[in-house]
Amino acid sequence: MIDRKLAPDFKAIDNINLIRPEYKKLDNGCNVYCFNSGDQELVRIEWVFNNLRFDPAKPLLNMAVNTMLTEGTSTLTAAQIADKIDFYGAFLQVDYAYENSQVTLYSLNKHLPHTLPVVLDILTDSVFPEKELETFKRNQQQKLQVSLQKNDVVARRDFNKAIYGNTIYGLGATFDNYKSLQRDDLLAHFKQMYQPSNCTLIIAGKIEPDTLTLIKDTFDKSWTNGSIPANVSQPDIQPAKELFYFTEKPDALQSAIRIGLPVINRNHPDFQPLQVLNTVLGGYFGSRLMANIREDKGYTYGIGSGLGSFKQGGSFFIATEVGADVCKAAINEIEKEVNLLKTELVPNEELSLVRNFMLGSLLGSLENVFSHADKFKSIYFAGLDYDYYDRYALTVKNITSAKLKELANTYFNFDQFYKVIVGKY
Repeated sequence: MIDRKLAPDFKAIDNINLIRPEYKKLDNGCNVYCFNSGDQELVRIEWVFNNLRFDPAKPLLNMAVNTMLTEGTSTLTAAQIADKIDFYGAFLQVDYAYENSQVTLYSLNKHLPHTLPVVLDILTDSVFPEKELETFKRNQQQKLQVSLQKNDVVARRDFNKAIYGNTIYGLGATFDNYKSLQRDDLLAHFKQMYQPSNCTLIIAGKIEPDTLTLIKDTFDKSWTNGSIPANVSQPDIQPAKELFYFTEKPDALQSAIRIGLPVINRNHPDFQPLQVLNTVLGGYFGSRLMANIREDKGYTYGIGSGLGSFKQGGSFFIATEVGADVCKAAINEIEKEVNLLKTELVPNEELSLVRNFMLGSLLGSLENVFSHADKFKSIYFAGLDYDYYDRYALTVKNITSAKLKELANTYFNFDQFYKVIVGKY
């Protein structure tokens, strides 16, 4: 019989085995990475583009162009695009992020001769119909109006603006930004950005022998580069000088808190050790912030901390919503937990728990070939190699409490943290 009073045995993780891609390059300059694995006749194909340089005068172009790619071409309406993809049991989506935009197709191999031409049409002939653009602007303004009623949304926008300044990372869209979108600007942006030389093609799944041939035949000659190269440089980040931001909402029942500061990104050797420190503080459900602010004090349903990493820099942040009457008390407790990391060593038992959580989370995130491709994207677009994950595992296994204390003293000066509060204070 199983003795349920005894915890199950667990073994240390020795190594992380990641599927590595095969690399090819199309004649039109598009880089192709293939992850061939799995038994199902399904492939995921991602066309990933670097966003164009952020223009403060027209700040929404990267997002708007990507979001509207499936709204019609000169030969297909949005409804016809959706019908063609649905008919073959495929799935097509567009995704926008700060640094990249992508088009993703899930399709059975046998249907690729029918689904790939639809993607080609989108990447070469999107027309951003005026009627659809007006609908997009109206819908986005309505969503923004709703979002700005949420304290946590306002706090996040204010924090990002303070940390990242007038860049794509610090953008908080306004109603006028949406109103000023013009079809001609979208078309010009589209032609410069969605070129094969600015694209990385990532294929994952059971890749048939003729899949790459089909992709090459479909895209190589029909998808060509324009005369103007994609300008994917970005403005320098200039954090704000002001460290405290308070937006009062007299009727608020809860106050949103966002606290943090600019830090290193994943290219810095301290980033992975800092990830361990972050996990101890607020990076998982058993973290110190959760134990104190939620479990002990009952100030919130949830609180967490995180690290953001981008090409030009990174940030550390703590985020929560607490009862409006305990906002100051919650901030005091957050400060106490941050300072404890600077003065006391993390106990071995707690550090062991964090190690197991982090390594287990990494293994758990590698459930299929698609997740292996996602891990590749994280390092590829950051200019890193697979030894990043080897170093990650070694760092998590071997980091000491003394090193964590040293990192806390290096990076966590609470007096220099940006503090954003929306609600009551």
